[in-house]
Amino acid sequence: MDPSLPAPVPRPLAGASIVVTRPADDADAFVRRARALGARALRLPGTALRALPPPVPPRPACDLWIFTSPAAVRHAFAGPRLHIDGAPAFAVGAGTRRALARHGVAATAPPERADSEGLLALPQLADVEGRRIALVGAPGGRGLIAAQLQRRGADVVPLHVYERVPPRWTRHQLEALGAAPEPLLTLLSSGEALAHLAQGLPQTLFARLQRGVLVVSSERLAGLAAAAGFADVVVAASAAGNDLFGAVLALRRR
Repeated sequence: MDPSLPAPVPRPLAGASIVVTRPADDADAFVRRARALGARALRLPGTALRALPPPVPPRPACDLWIFTSPAAVRHAFAGPRLHIDGAPAFAVGAGTRRALARHGVAATAPPERADSEGLLALPQLADVEGRRIALVGAPGGRGLIAAQLQRRGADVVPLHVYERVPPRWTRHQLEALGAAPEPLLTLLSSGEALAHLAQGLPQTLFARLQRGVLVVSSERLAGLAAAAGFADVVVAASAAGNDLFGAVLALRRR
């Protein structure tokens, strides 16, 4: 190799197709990451996000605030200014913490696991008996957090700022899935997304996903995927992009 030429950029996923099932508003970073690693990136959102109006009457003051995702932050601060009155704030992962920081809110996030279990393991949430905790997110999400905090004696106040609805795929997206070269690897971090894909995709296209590798963000999702007919399921450390792609890269090194 000519030493005067720049070294080639490593492209460890060259030839692979990565299916990104994140909602459209959250997919860009995953698509850029897949392409930078040499893969063909396909957008196939498993859910769509729709804003909900602020609750009426307003929620009572809370002692602690928990934000479940960057989408929860985005929708919570999209309308009238959300005032948490200096109460401690918590984020499920680093991405949610960064989203809160953009709105001037300093939050605590789990240092290792970016999921419900990681959040619940924080020592600040061990003794919450009698405390009122706002849980900001979407209906049907992060049920483990609410259930565990209630068992610890907290008064959990759900604050639903958006909802997940079935996506509408374009013809281009469906055709791209049908023509995508193998190996086909799908990134999945939501049980609702899995259900929407199974129920909404044409059977031949869902069968393509089933024959490929499914990279999921938790053991719970792995169980749901097995029940949905996926045979090759890999569990990543969390739903964070670094962990999902880390699992993909580990597969390619085998």
